[in-house]
Amino acid sequence: MSVTTFFGGPVFACDTLTPGPMGRVVEVTDGDTVILDSGEKIRLIGMQAPKLPLGRVGFDKWPYADEAHAFMREFSLGENVRIYYGGARKDRHGRVLGHMFVDDKRENWAQLALIKAGLARVYSFSDNRHCLDELLRAERQARVDRKNIWTHDYYKLRDAQKPAQLEKRQGHYELVEGRIFGVGDTAYRIYLNFGRDWETDFTAVIDRRVVKYFTEAGIDLLKLDDALVRVRGWIDVDDGPRIDVTHPEQIEILALK
Repeated sequence: MSVTTFFGGPVFACDTLTPGPMGRVVEVTDGDTVILDSGEKIRLIGMQAPKLPLGRVGFDKWPYADEAHAFMREFSLGENVRIYYGGARKDRHGRVLGHMFVDDKRENWAQLALIKAGLARVYSFSDNRHCLDELLRAERQARVDRKNIWTHDYYKLRDAQKPAQLEKRQGHYELVEGRIFGVGDTAYRIYLNFGRDWETDFTAVIDRRVVKYFTEAGIDLLKLDDALVRVRGWIDVDDGPRIDVTHPEQIEILALK
């Protein structure tokens, strides 16, 4: 395996990041958001920590949100950090989007530390996909080791063959695992169907406009019949429970037929 030099240390998944702002962390809002002494608010991309209400009326705190917040405070509060961009640099709220490294050292990678501790899940967007392979490996290990969130039913892997239970998780970010029953190919979308009845069973939906990302990643969606996969994303209900898939990292292929 080749090793690339990157900000003073070896890099495997993260050799394509772009240097961003530096500063000292003066506030930790929650497990995946910090504020620098420059006033910049940083949203740590590539992961999703359990959410705190943060003043939102009627919002229920997610399990282990306090623990994730405390971990990030211990890890980064008062520390000098460097942010590295992995795609889009700001969100619609004006927050800086990036990977954070304490003392600009790879071994102090905030996202990896939180996921290894079992206090966050991998969470990505089509315009921010760097470093995900290593984060996914860390997530799988934390789940095998049953660390923190992986002991709680709120975060457990969902069964694609139980669509009625998935419908109850509408509006939630979930990891759904199962075997693809068939692939539907239309002019506008590709459907990965996890059962015979497309009106009630779970489906992963891929817009034709993003199929190119899968092709570039070496994934032929039309050949996933009978593949065992894990799909991650937000549950919606439209002719049964579904997840809209916008980029390859949302689908982990566990076994092909």
